Amino acid sequence: MSFSLLQISGWIPAVIFPLAGLLQLIKILREQSADGISAIAWIAFGFANISLYIYMEKYSSLQTIIGMLGQAIIDFTIAFLAVYYSKKSWLKEKNSYEKK
Repeated sequence: MSFSLLQISGWIPAVIFPLAGLLQLIKILREQSADGISAIAWIAFGFANISLYIYMEKYSSLQTIIGMLGQAIIDFTIAFLAVYYSKKSWLKEKNSYEKK
């Protein structure tokens, strides 16, 4: 493989994975709901990205920083919002039930 093809191959996941996570994050924020979102899965994704970053040993590579650490931040943010909106929804249901 040529050097440029390797570079492109490194940038593709560094762009696609955070972009996919950002799209999920935008959806959650717009709808103010995390229905169907598994906080545990997104926490696992975050730890997997951090572990992969450490395993790759390319600590100064921009593709690695964006693709793994950036994605880990997005993953943990999605997990936090999933828990937050789930709790908020539960409290809203509880309050409406108590009013009856």
